[in-house]
Amino acid sequence: MKWLKSLFVAGILQVLAITAGHAGANLDQIKQAGVIKVGTEGTYAPFTYHDESGALVGFDVEIAKAIAEKLGVKVQFLEGKWDGLIAGLDANRYDAVINEVGITDARKTKYDFSDPYIASKAVLIVRGDDSDIKTFADLKGKKAAQSLTSNFGKLAETNGAELVGTDGFDQSIQLLLTGRADATINDSLSFLDFKKHKPDANVKIAAQEENADYSGVIVRKGDPELVAAINKALADIKADGTYEKIADTYFGQDVSQ
Repeated sequence: MKWLKSLFVAGILQVLAITAGHAGANLDQIKQAGVIKVGTEGTYAPFTYHDESGALVGFDVEIAKAIAEKLGVKVQFLEGKWDGLIAGLDANRYDAVINEVGITDARKTKYDFSDPYIASKAVLIVRGDDSDIKTFADLKGKKAAQSLTSNFGKLAETNGAELVGTDGFDQSIQLLLTGRADATINDSLSFLDFKKHKPDANVKIAAQEENADYSGVIVRKGDPELVAAINKALADIKADGTYEKIADTYFGQDVSQ
């Protein structure tokens, strides 16, 4: 039995040695290669999408480039569908995913996140001349244009609204503007992007939820050095004004809080 115990202890020590040897390995490899590979959708405006010329652009795209610059490397974007995007980390297809990935307890059990770099809140959107709906509770008996299976739809229903089904934000706004709905609950970032492109649209925010949802850069577990380096890069771009410039381009204001 002693030889079995010795073998078991030796095995544990070997695992610990290998783990220690790999700590920071990914960051070292990134710097040696001079490239950080980033997974992203490329179809999710205004965060990551293709402009009229076909170039990959967006808030998250610019954030990724700024992080890479602070790390002293270039960024290589690898596009994929959302359903398989995070799984690409497990397959070592890329080093990080920067695609408006919400920081959740469920995801944190399997992956590591950077510090949050963007915040969004549920907002209650009404027509600009509406003086009746001022709070979420005022939705009782009103029609809310919503994606029926979304959390926003559930929030509207909880507050007593009659749901009018839509395919997404743009259609919800159209139903609101044409009077076929009284309101819509949606993402604050989507609203800011809409108003950035259509500042004269007759819509406004009547109320917003107090608690925000945060997104961060998601990476494989077990490389705290990479997380620390990304966090430092994020802190640096906020300190030198780079973040503010990017946020203003896409949303017209700071969206970190």
